[in-house]
Amino acid sequence: MQKRDVIIIGAGAAGLMCAISAGSRGKSVTVLDHANKVGKKILMSGGGRCNFTNYYTEPTNFLSENEHFCKSALSRYTQWDFISLVEKHEIPYHEKKLGQLFCDNKAKDIVNMLLDECSDVGADVRTHCSIDKVEKTDKGFLLTSSQGKWQCQSLVIATGALSIPTMGATGFGYDIARQFGLKVLPTRAGLVPFTLTPKLLEDFEGLSGTSADALVSCNGVSFRENILFTHRGLSGPSILQISSYWEPGDAVEINLFPDIDLYQTLKSVQQERPKTHINTVLAETLTKKLADRLTELWFSSYKEKPLAELSNEALQTIATQCQAWQLKPTGTEGYRTAEVTLGGVDTDEVSSKTFEAKKAPGLHFIGEVLDVTGHLGGFNFQWAWASGHACGQEL
Repeated sequence: MQKRDVIIIGAGAAGLMCAISAGSRGKSVTVLDHANKVGKKILMSGGGRCNFTNYYTEPTNFLSENEHFCKSALSRYTQWDFISLVEKHEIPYHEKKLGQLFCDNKAKDIVNMLLDECSDVGADVRTHCSIDKVEKTDKGFLLTSSQGKWQCQSLVIATGALSIPTMGATGFGYDIARQFGLKVLPTRAGLVPFTLTPKLLEDFEGLSGTSADALVSCNGVSFRENILFTHRGLSGPSILQISSYWEPGDAVEINLFPDIDLYQTLKSVQQERPKTHINTVLAETLTKKLADRLTELWFSSYKEKPLAELSNEALQTIATQCQAWQLKPTGTEGYRTAEVTLGGVDTDEVSSKTFEAKKAPGLHFIGEVLDVTGHLGGFNFQWAWASGHACGQEL
């Protein structure tokens, strides 16, 4: 029997940060993970450079049934705190866009930093350790694992969620929550590409890899970044962002010309360059390939005519289609490619200060296993750092 003050299940971003936080307060800490190495999602994130936080992190960047839950932890461990840690370890980084911070070199720099910090506070991190059983005892918790039995006063679940199962993602954290009587909200894939109907895929065949700056809207929320045509449907930052707000059956509205009034632009070109064709005007903003395809698909009856021959009604039709394109996805690519999981352990079951389960003293939940999901751009990592640190300070 191995005894610890704190055992953390899950050696990802939240779990490692919690170990550092608790270890710094003199607690004996062990982190257990079933995978063959720690921080797999950290290593793959940001194209291998880890988008580790965002300058503009605010509670409004997070989705949850309880929009207030994330505020406490985010205020106690901010993006500036994590940036200070990165700078302490002399890891070079840069802002890519929109406040998104990436390592100059590799994501492994962040994993090594966390492991070094764990080592400094005496936190033990173990891989290849699967948990077979968790039991409540008079002294805390008893864990039966592939590496023997463990006893602890405080047990922290930092197992993440269902996204990218090839990285080892499982529903283990939800199973533990249910075992101790906690409510788990329905889950679904978030920050995930859309799939389209066979007809639309046929329409857009050959456009895979083509992108366009667009304003994408659904259910009263909008995001402005690129969309990307793929061989399965649509992806790109603005699509990934809106996917977290989309429900099956919803239409998504796409404005391919977010910076102009396209109708007025067409009217001006009609006056100044009356012999110009529609696809030529569209190609001044979109790629020629995309402009030609959309003209063929949407405006075939106008495509042979110069703008001089088009009525105001025709110009308005063109403008409306391009600036309020209504698209109904068939679904998403699911957890296989989703960056996050929406839903999870109901935050009403957990203290926002200590992350302790109200029905199970000594049991804590942090990171993505909870019903807190960030926008794309480093926000989910910041939630992991903040929730892990806040929990560790209370153990």
